[in-house]
Amino acid sequence: MAYNLQTLITILEGILDPDQTRWVVDENNAQLQSLLDKATSLQQLLDKSSLTKLDSQIREVAHQAEEILESHMVDHMLSGYDSAIFTFTTPDLQQVILDLDSLMEQAEKLVEMDDDKMLPELDSAMEQLKLVEMPSISSSGSMSAVVVGIGEDLTQLKDRLTGIQTKLEIVPIVGMGGVGKTTLARMLYEDPLIVDHFAYRAWTTVSQDYNMLQILKSLFRCITGNECDQRTDELKDMLYKSLYGRKYLIVLDDIWSTKFWDEIKMYFPNNNNGSRIVITTRESDVANYADSSSSQHQMRLLSESESWNLLHQLVFGEDDCPPELQEIGRKIAKDCGGLPLAISVIGGLLSKMERSEDVWRKIGDNVIAAISGSDEPCSAILSLSYNHLPSHLKPCFLYMGTFPEDYEIKCSRLVHLWIAEGFVKSNGERSLEEEAEDWLKSLIDRNLFLVRNNKKDGKPKSYSMHDMLRDICIRKSGEDMFLYGPNKSTFSNPRRRMSFHTSDELEDVNDSKESMSLTRSVICAGFWNAEFPSDAFFAARLLRVLDLTDPRLSYFPTVIFELVNLRFLGINCLSSIPRGISRLWNLQTLIAPYCKFDEPAELWKLSDLRYLKVRGIKLLTDEEMNYGVLKKLQRISLYPSEKEATTWDGFLKSIPNIKKLSIDDDLRTTSTAIDLSHLHSLEILRCGSMRTISSPDGFGCRFRVIFPCNIRKLVLFECEINSGAWGTLCALHQLEVLVMIYCTFKREEEAIDGDESESEEETCDEEWEVADGDVFGSLQVLRLDRSNLVRWIADETNFPRLRHLFLRWCRNLEEIPSGIGEIPTLKLIELEYCSESADASAERIAEEQSENGNDDLKVCIR
Repeated sequence: MAYNLQTLITILEGILDPDQTRWVVDENNAQLQSLLDKATSLQQLLDKSSLTKLDSQIREVAHQAEEILESHMVDHMLSGYDSAIFTFTTPDLQQVILDLDSLMEQAEKLVEMDDDKMLPELDSAMEQLKLVEMPSISSSGSMSAVVVGIGEDLTQLKDRLTGIQTKLEIVPIVGMGGVGKTTLARMLYEDPLIVDHFAYRAWTTVSQDYNMLQILKSLFRCITGNECDQRTDELKDMLYKSLYGRKYLIVLDDIWSTKFWDEIKMYFPNNNNGSRIVITTRESDVANYADSSSSQHQMRLLSESESWNLLHQLVFGEDDCPPELQEIGRKIAKDCGGLPLAISVIGGLLSKMERSEDVWRKIGDNVIAAISGSDEPCSAILSLSYNHLPSHLKPCFLYMGTFPEDYEIKCSRLVHLWIAEGFVKSNGERSLEEEAEDWLKSLIDRNLFLVRNNKKDGKPKSYSMHDMLRDICIRKSGEDMFLYGPNKSTFSNPRRRMSFHTSDELEDVNDSKESMSLTRSVICAGFWNAEFPSDAFFAARLLRVLDLTDPRLSYFPTVIFELVNLRFLGINCLSSIPRGISRLWNLQTLIAPYCKFDEPAELWKLSDLRYLKVRGIKLLTDEEMNYGVLKKLQRISLYPSEKEATTWDGFLKSIPNIKKLSIDDDLRTTSTAIDLSHLHSLEILRCGSMRTISSPDGFGCRFRVIFPCNIRKLVLFECEINSGAWGTLCALHQLEVLVMIYCTFKREEEAIDGDESESEEETCDEEWEVADGDVFGSLQVLRLDRSNLVRWIADETNFPRLRHLFLRWCRNLEEIPSGIGEIPTLKLIELEYCSESADASAERIAEEQSENGNDDLKVCIR
């Protein structure tokens, strides 16, 4: 890639920030500013032109500058001074500035000569196309899922799955990589007819290097809805018992070996009730081995017309293709050889490029070259997509190579890793998180990242990368010395980023500790139990990222407190974090969901914190905490103190720009209210175990919350809600998602009485009557979970924009208000473990709407 200087720019911008008080740079300000200006100018030039011939030189100079700056800062922070204020004296940077000047001159000459072509020369042979499995062609935003040419396959397989055959049948889907096996299996799995036909469904991806424990956990989670931490042998028995006597559909995606089938087949009982197992594989021998009597469903390539139809939909959606692009567009589609993966990748590329005949002909010329002679045509096509990423997205793309095959990563973790690495630019108007999330969306839109799971509101929750794209990441990372990880023998020093996917690899790191002196990132992913190699990390003194989120450690290694350059720390241990966390002055992200703190007040000394995911922060008195103002902090959860806090003022003033806040567990305070109204950036709020969520005036209430006006999502957990509170919630005009879990609904007179000796029967007899004037004007998702609600009185005027109603474990609810069905935007009513009368009312609503011509409303009952 054209080397990205953004990390160096981020370091310099932090030092020269006029609002920071840590570093005194007055004497050498001109030198540092000059370095920043030159690095920025060169990066802007690289953003416009792919000057790959200068990569190694630019990388060497940038790394040298980073090491000078960060070594200087780390030396001072470890020197024992109470204050981090010192004066930069860095004469070595003068040579770096001269080197950047020289590189700038060379870059400008190369641009003038147009020495670097828009597209690389690609060679391939059509008959040698060996593409890996096609990723699901989907994206967030305006482009919906696109599937072409498998309608007949879908019909045939639906007939097989729902046929009269009662014995357990294996249904193999077989074909070359990239032909769409997984896509077809997913369409079957999610088809409404199939969903209704089978009582239980489960999906798991196997892959070449499969992890049996994770596969069993995945299957068990799909079947029961529960997580399970049992061992492999116990899970096999539990899986068998869960399926025994029940009609089920299992999809085993991407099987490579007969060994896996031998290990798992005995745990799928033959109930003689029409159960089915679908397997996808590239190997006909594997399919035949699983069931020699079962015919294999062989996938076919797309025809020319289907290929063009797919490419057209990917690039233009429902719009017409401009006449001048018809001929070259059809030729590009044809030259992909009917392989959906090739069409998907080229479609993602074309959808982001200028719609001109000249640009398309350049793409077409290279597609032709890619299909004419190379031994690795798919790699060539995928590399083509990578090469045309904007320079700022290339390191973000390569970063997925640090994770194992089929690894699923949450949005928040990935975004904050990018920020900690220094990849993300700040334009001054939007937060780094907002910018990074846009970059993530861009990678999804280009079909380079896959959305693995969505939230209830339909927004992406977690992501993964297709295996072939991950291979591209690893290969490109080796060429650019971006990552020392998988295939480590092909990687050379310096080992700036190290990735470990097994506990053995992590334990072996002590053998190479000498080569870790310049390591900036260590990521451990995809394994659980490990021992922390303390010796090696003494050498990694400039470490920015230490991600130990997956492996479980028995203790918190105090050597981490010596890594004062850390921006990101993720750790999974059950012990408490001892005194000393405040030494990590640069820390931006702390993920420690199971840790307590021996000295929680230390966290308020970490002024750069942006994201804090911990088991909890005890709320002490203002005097005990001595709160500092964490202007950058955007997410925090709060844990109760054993003491009673006299006021919330200090805590709330310390997080003025918070976007996501969790307040839980019977907080003790002498205040009668929590005033959040000044938190203008707060969008997501979780309130747990509050005695009362009250009306605005607080009349007769034990406790009340004053909400900010920008709340988009509100989660109430084990809260008491007065009838007068609905007016308060309706006044939140931007509220899109309302979740109430284990909440009780109190009439105003009950709250006034304050009698806590209500009988079990009286407590359960709850009613939610939404008054005529109470309108949730922006609410799109409403979830009631484990509620004792009996009567719900409302109509379509109360929820005019509701899209999704989700009721779970509402065993006492008599019925869903019939008027809910009249909401024009409502698409889904979902019920899990609710009363029979509530289920019946949902079905009745759907029937009434269907009779009135509304077939868009779906009802899902589990």
